[in-house]
Amino acid sequence: MITTAANVNDVTQTLALVDGVPPVAGRVGHPRKRPDALLGDKGYDSNPNRRELRRRGILPVISRKGERDIIGLGKLRYVVEQTFAQLHQFKRLAVRWERRLDLHNAFVSLACGLICWRRLNTQSQ
Repeated sequence: MITTAANVNDVTQTLALVDGVPPVAGRVGHPRKRPDALLGDKGYDSNPNRRELRRRGILPVISRKGERDIIGLGKLRYVVEQTFAQLHQFKRLAVRWERRLDLHNAFVSLACGLICWRRLNTQSQ
C-alpha cells in the first residue's frame, strides 16, 4: 500500500507499488521476485508504465482508453473493487481524518487484518 495526497493520480505510483512487492513463493530456491501480470482499468493506461512493466517481466493487462474493455478483465478486477468496498466499511478509512501518515497506515493494516480474519472464520464454519 502507498498513501498519497488526495489529488495524486494513482497511475503515478504504479511502478513504485510493483517494486515494493516482496518475493512470492515459487520454485524451491528460486522465489519469484515479481508478479506475472498487473491488472488495471483504463485509469492505468500509460505507455511509459506498460514499457517499464514489460522491462520488469510483468505482463500489463490494462484496457486502453477509447477502446473496448478486455473481455474477462472485470471478473478479475472484481476482487480489487470488493477489497476497496470492504475497507470503506471502516468509516475512519472511507474519509481520511488522520493527519499522521503512520496512524492512517496502521488503521489500514488493522482493517486488512480484520478482513482476512473474518474471511478465514467464515470459511472454516
